[in-house]
Amino acid sequence: MQERESPAEAGLTVPPMNHPPTQADSERADVALAQAGDAHAFERLYRAHVNRIHSLVRRMAGGDADADELVQDVFVRAWQRLGTFRGEAAFGTWLHRLAVNLVLNWLKGAGRSRRIFDDDTALEFAPSRSARPDLAMDLEDALARLPRGARQIFVLHDVEGFRHEEIADLLGVTNGTSKAQLHRARMLMRGHLER
Repeated sequence: MQERESPAEAGLTVPPMNHPPTQADSERADVALAQAGDAHAFERLYRAHVNRIHSLVRRMAGGDADADELVQDVFVRAWQRLGTFRGEAAFGTWLHRLAVNLVLNWLKGAGRSRRIFDDDTALEFAPSRSARPDLAMDLEDALARLPRGARQIFVLHDVEGFRHEEIADLLGVTNGTSKAQLHRARMLMRGHLER
């Protein structure tokens, strides 16, 4: 029996095997369908991203009180602006940026209607979730007690992974301000978590 040459030995190229679609492929397909008006495709995108967006919004806004409404606004705005998504970045990245911008705009508007404390004294008056001082404060409580500017930068940098340059562009501050606020946030967090 004569041995056959492999396709490569015979000088032939073999096309790569088709692999099952990846999650990124499915997401790209859902984005294209949603851009064409398919509400079911957009619902799949919503389900894939809602938990991460809710977590981001809750942390940036400083609690759960307005988070649900803001998350709803993010996805309404995403549906309205889906036609502007060009696919240069992942859909999740685009949606994340949309959420950050919406929360920042909301915070600017909220800052006019309520008193915002940017000094450390506000932390002394913030209510604790626990009435027992011997119980340790959790990370979410400590995060909610941070002054707004420090909390925004902490969440964007340490939780969401933005670079200082990106944060500076988003918030309209300098890189140095971003770094200083991050340091301040970390020191305040450490102080409150060690209590």
